[in-house]
Amino acid sequence: MGRNGSGKSSLLWALQGSGPRHGGTVTVTGPDGATDPGTLSAGRARRQVGLVPQTPGDLLYLETVDAECGQADRESEVAAGTCRALLDQVTPGLPGEQHPRDLSEGQRLGLALAVQLTAAPPVVLLDEPTRGLDYLAKRQFTAIVRRLAAEGRAIVVATHDVELVATLADRVVVMAQGEIVADGTTAEVMLASPAFAPQVAKVLAPQPWLTVAQVSAALTGTPG
Repeated sequence: MGRNGSGKSSLLWALQGSGPRHGGTVTVTGPDGATDPGTLSAGRARRQVGLVPQTPGDLLYLETVDAECGQADRESEVAAGTCRALLDQVTPGLPGEQHPRDLSEGQRLGLALAVQLTAAPPVVLLDEPTRGLDYLAKRQFTAIVRRLAAEGRAIVVATHDVELVATLADRVVVMAQGEIVADGTTAEVMLASPAFAPQVAKVLAPQPWLTVAQVSAALTGTPG
């Protein structure tokens, strides 16, 4: 998390290997062993780290959904139909003949994510993934991210969406001018900063709750 220009996107691209680095090291343990994705060819790097940028349509350049899926299968050297199967899990029902530019924001995000997941990377980087999504699309996206994490993938999200962070994150890193200014559990960081606190925390302070689900669990005595 962090304000515009804090370095969030630059950090994601540096982790992915395409962006510049001025220090530190990156090591990802994946199908190619423990390697720096920045030292690999594009095809091999795709199997280590997948990145969906702020504008998912930037990854989509073919004329149809089916063409995008077929190209993803070939580039990732996987069986034909792999990307389409992933797409049907992420965003079911997209017509294969539809042009990606005619999709909604949520549908383009789903297609771009399926394209990246086709190579089965153990690390997935998402840059402002909920921008332009309505509440239903956000709930669907949240379910997708939880499933990916349950499969054992590491998910790194750069976002201004404090409600998304409160719902999904295990750890929060706050950046400013390219430096880390806070790093801790979601509750530790978000409850300590009014700027990054979700609505529930602001209304119910000083109670240590971030989401409606946590409040409901506290009131009913069920696990949060």
